[in-house]
Amino acid sequence: MAVLDLEQRIRRVLEQGVVVVDPRQVFIAPEVDLARLAPGAVLYPGTRLEGARTHLGVGARVGTEGPATLVDSVLDERAAVASGYVQGAVLLRQASLGANAHVRAGTLLEEEASTAHAVGLKQTILLAYVTLGSLINFCDCLMSGGTSRRDHSEVGSGYVHFNFTPWGAQGDKATPSSVGDVPHGVFLRERRIFLGGSGGLVGPAAVGFGAIAAAGQVARGDLAAEHLILQAPRALDRLVDPHRLDRVQPRAAKNLHYIGELHALRAFYAEARLPRIPTERRPVIEAAIANLDACIDERCRQLERFLEERGRAMPMIDPGPAGPCPLPLGEPTLDHIGWVRALPNDVVAAGAAWLGGIVGRVEAAGAALA
Repeated sequence: MAVLDLEQRIRRVLEQGVVVVDPRQVFIAPEVDLARLAPGAVLYPGTRLEGARTHLGVGARVGTEGPATLVDSVLDERAAVASGYVQGAVLLRQASLGANAHVRAGTLLEEEASTAHAVGLKQTILLAYVTLGSLINFCDCLMSGGTSRRDHSEVGSGYVHFNFTPWGAQGDKATPSSVGDVPHGVFLRERRIFLGGSGGLVGPAAVGFGAIAAAGQVARGDLAAEHLILQAPRALDRLVDPHRLDRVQPRAAKNLHYIGELHALRAFYAEARLPRIPTERRPVIEAAIANLDACIDERCRQLERFLEERGRAMPMIDPGPAGPCPLPLGEPTLDHIGWVRALPNDVVAAGAAWLGGIVGRVEAAGAALA
């Protein structure tokens, strides 16, 4: 089959109903599958689309506030990228990235999750409605909490998740943090979390639902559920031992917990979301599952490096069969949020126990790590 030149590719997408505001200022690479660009998607001037996996759903918008490059990224219906560089990310319905985003592989934003401008993400998972302010670096995190667009977990502007530890020969990134959780967070019934701006969180850490971290602090430990936390830093000035290694625990346990959360979310997508969606939207959920697989692989790789440097073997992680999904699947529907909200409380409790069991089995893999 002959490869279409750029002008022909632009003409083809126009014919199939994609809105190209100014064809002179849009680039679509030869490897992009034009059939994955849905009618009603809008490409503003300065848009660049690259990668065979790139997908735009109906009403998706790219480049509303400036030049935007998408590489192997998947935007569901009415998702939007204002401007910036987005590689390997998946945005579900009405999720959005603000201007000057810098987003790397493994990132997943669920329904109506959003960021303001100048946000950096990598292997970041924001469950439905979670909102990030501006000037944020929030890599290697999973965040949930809240119930709606008006009642959602949020990170204030100027926040950093610190995802690197300097100890050892080269340092390590066995530092993922869970802000909220998967087994309860996916059901949109938990109290929202707020991480105050001009601050940060040193990973790996766990933050409970309802926690509020006061602005202007760097938290260096877990944040308890339903507490307002302000951690005062202590003075420290000591020589650095270049051969120092921190202990295996509690970092190994926190990493295994995070990996368990990823496995639980993957099971939720594969067993509860994928069977319930119309055929035309399956590629979006399949892309989300692929991103979760990539996150699991990366977290296992980073944990293995951390353990090997400390003379310990990586445990065999096997979440086991997910077991029968206790959630009623019903007819395929586009409205995932409506389906979740309609679940009775006893069904939600069964679903949370199902997902929590997956997390627990992964955590149990590290029982021998002292």
